[in-house]
Formats: sequence, structure tokens, C-alpha cells
Amino acid sequence: MLEFWFCAIALIITVVNVINMRVVGLKGVTTIGESVDVLIPMRDEEDNVGGSLKSALNSELLEASSVYVLDDGSTDQTAKLISEFKVNKLTGTELPAGWLGKVWACHNLSKAGSGKYLVFLDADVRLHPYAIASAITRMNKFGWDFISPYPKQIAGSFLEKLIQPLLQWSWLASVPLRLAEKFPKRSMTIANGQFFIVKRNAYEEAGGHAAIPGEVLDDLELARLLISKGFKGGVADGSAVASCRMYKTNSQLIDGYTKSLWKAFGGQFGTVVAIILLFFTGISPYLGIGAPATFIFLSRFLAAIKTRSNPAYAFLHPISIVILLYLITLSSIRKSRGTLIWRGRTVS
Repeated sequence: MLEFWFCAIALIITVVNVINMRVVGLKGVTTIGESVDVLIPMRDEEDNVGGSLKSALNSELLEASSVYVLDDGSTDQTAKLISEFKVNKLTGTELPAGWLGKVWACHNLSKAGSGKYLVFLDADVRLHPYAIASAITRMNKFGWDFISPYPKQIAGSFLEKLIQPLLQWSWLASVPLRLAEKFPKRSMTIANGQFFIVKRNAYEEAGGHAAIPGEVLDDLELARLLISKGFKGGVADGSAVASCRMYKTNSQLIDGYTKSLWKAFGGQFGTVVAIILLFFTGISPYLGIGAPATFIFLSRFLAAIKTRSNPAYAFLHPISIVILLYLITLSSIRKSRGTLIWRGRTVS
């Protein structure tokens, strides 16, 4: 009976979100007259420099935009390749105590310009020329101070195709987004730092990245910080205007997820609760044939259609959950042993 209600609620929330969630698309885009700073941190991103900067520099309907790129101690050809583009290049400095690398890079990027809007982009994101203008148009229309347009997640390997769709499904099936807008709480805040736009005044008043120096989930914590300071914003479906392939090898995916899953659920208690919920919505329903399994399959299928991923992998949901549970466990073990490493740096 417990699994029936867990799965039914997940399906109901998914259906409501699929129908009502905010969308950043190509219709109704207006020219943005205010200044925009596009901020891209890079560390050992030689494979992404060209695609990332061409994408950012090709942005349209922005009357006053500047692109700032920070080379964060790269050991490959990243710095050299950045220099080939007409962007504002910054060189990263030594990490202060208590700061994580990406957070320090974003903090320094935010201080490089003076734009009204700060657009934080990961190097593996590719934008439609109207993506930034469309996102800012929607943000202003909603009366928001920040917006996180969730890019389409590109999956190449079989492991990616099993795991990456869970990123969107996990919040589409658990957080009633429009309700979270009306009654903003930290616990119901969703964000993705791959593509994150915030008004400078809100960012600075809230404290920016300087207020979350050691947070491994810096995107989520920045959004929570803004919400806690009374600013408005949220996540939107950005799959029509942005895409991202986070990992290109299985080892990158495993390291990428394990660096942060230990913190993803708020602590040990939250992790235990998450494991229980994942078991009852990902494994237990499939031990028999009945309504719960059907509910979860439909939830995964609808989430895939909404976010432009492959709905066929909804059939393999139990396998995806088993792998995710393994990654959560591995992340907790590595954290306890102090062996979490990401891009050559220890994650404390």
C-alpha cells in the first residue's frame, strides 16, 4: 500500500508539472536593452572551449553583452584556446581556505563586469542564439529575480542514458513547481548551475557566491540563498534553447555524481529518506506487476517527453535506480574516507 501511494503521488506531481511548469522557448522573445555579463568558468575544458564560446558569442537580441571566461588553473590547452576568441579572459588565482574551485571562479567572474544580468554558464552548455534573451524575457515576465532554464541533457553512452534522465525526473516527480513559486521554501527550491541567470542587485544583496564558498551544490545553494533573502525565481524547462552533455566517459559520470550526491539530500538523515523513497518508487513496484509500476513508468515517460529525452529508457527505470543507489552509497563512502576528487582537487 505504501508503494502505491508513493508512486501515485509521483505521477500526479509529474502530470501537474508537465502541464504547468514554466518554459523558456523561442516564442515571444524580446530584445534585451540592459547590460548582460555572460560568465563561464573553465578548468581543463579544451574539448569544450570552441563550442562553448562560439555558442555564447553567437547570442542575439542582446544590445549590450560581454563574455567573461576564467581559466581556472587548467593543465591542458584551455588557456591557449580561450585566447583565440574575442572574450574577456581572466586567470584564476589560488583558492582561499574554505572555498571550492568553481565557487571561487564564479565569484571572481561576477566581479569582472558591471552588467545588470549575470548569466552563469558551464563550459559544456550549448545555447540557441535566442536562449539568453528568451530566458531574461521570461524572468522579467514572471517578476523573478533569477531563473534557471534547465538544458536538454545529452546522453551518449548507455550509462549516461540510464542516469541522466533521472536529473529532471527526480524533481518533476517530487516538487510541485508552481506551488513552490507561491510558497517559496528552501526545501522546494530547484536550480541547475549549467545555465543560471540572476539580476546583479539580487545576487550582490544576497551575498552571492561569497556566502556559499564551500558548497559543492553551489547552484542549488545559490538559489536557496536568494529565496531565503526574499528574492523570487525558480527553474524552467530550457530544453528548447539549451543543451548540455555533462560527461563523455563512464568514469567522469561516476566521479561527477559521487562528488556531490553525499550532500544532495541535506545530510545522513535525508540520504536515508531518499534511499527509502527511491526503493519504493524504483525497485519495489517492479517486483510485481500492478498499478505502482505503471504509475512510475508513466511518470518517467511524461518527464522524458517534456524534457526532450528518450522515453524508451523509462522501461529501464529499476536499473537506473539501482545504479543511482550505488552512486549514493559510493559518494557517502568516499566522503567519509576523504577521497572525493573532482578535476584534480579534493572535495572537502
